[in-house]
Amino acid sequence: MVKITFYEHRNFRGRSFEFYSDSPDLSSYFNRCNSIRVENGNWILYEQPNYEGYQYLVRRGEYPDFKHWMGYNDAIRSCRLSPQHHGPFRLRIYEKEDFQGQMMEFTEDCPHVYEQFRFHEIHSCNVLDGHWMFYDEPNYSGHQFYLRPGEYRRYTEWGAMHPKIGSFRTVQY
Repeated sequence: MVKITFYEHRNFRGRSFEFYSDSPDLSSYFNRCNSIRVENGNWILYEQPNYEGYQYLVRRGEYPDFKHWMGYNDAIRSCRLSPQHHGPFRLRIYEKEDFQGQMMEFTEDCPHVYEQFRFHEIHSCNVLDGHWMFYDEPNYSGHQFYLRPGEYRRYTEWGAMHPKIGSFRTVQY
């Protein structure tokens, strides 16, 4: 059974709230989240209700404060369970919007986009298979963006404010 527990204070203290499925608005349960336990499943956390704002991937384990899930603050307002996918993984990235310009296809993680793609920016992409996480810095750091299978004609469609992507990886169980 999948389960995630949110705690108001660091180190699993304060009031706690358990969830077993997607929740588009956590605001009525807590105002801040400073630690998390993930019993099972991969979860995508969002800083805004309705799966908006900055995103964070958390896997099974303990996160004693928001820095451990690469959070920038204690705001978590919605969560979504990432569907299980065991492969294959396939992603096409493009230099320009609407799938224009240079294109490159990937089937595995990329810790440094510029070294592989020769561009610092990805303006559009097509997730053909699997689920992926984009990071705006190399080596899987910085802001995160969760991508499900589908077409993303411009970077704003995956929730980014700019097209700079430094790395990306598959979301696997």
